Amino acid sequence: MAYDEVLADRISERLAGRGVTAKKMFAGLTFLWQDNALVNLYDEGLMVRVGPDGMDDALGRAGAKPFVSHGKPVKGWVLVDEESLDDDALDDWLDRAWEFVVELPPKKRRTTAKK
Repeated sequence: MAYDEVLADRISERLAGRGVTAKKMFAGLTFLWQDNALVNLYDEGLMVRVGPDGMDDALGRAGAKPFVSHGKPVKGWVLVDEESLDDDALDDWLDRAWEFVVELPPKKRRTTAKK
């Protein structure tokens, strides 16, 4: 699981106080709010959740391209090159993810019954 720890710290600082948690998953570090993923930091860059309606605008920004998994674009997610994430750009991407995710209902945690 390789990701930029300095960028992880920058993201953590910006999301502090919002009730966001970080969890190692999806081959990197995922930041979640109410168990809904906001962004995921891994070796290829920063996956940002912008929602289906935010795709066109997001893809028009510097350093962004569709996030592709198993050969198919993932609807509602973009991949942003780390080199394009100066402070202003990082703030903007995190705000975009926050604006989408804050409207989602909290995820219900799955529980497994003991037998």
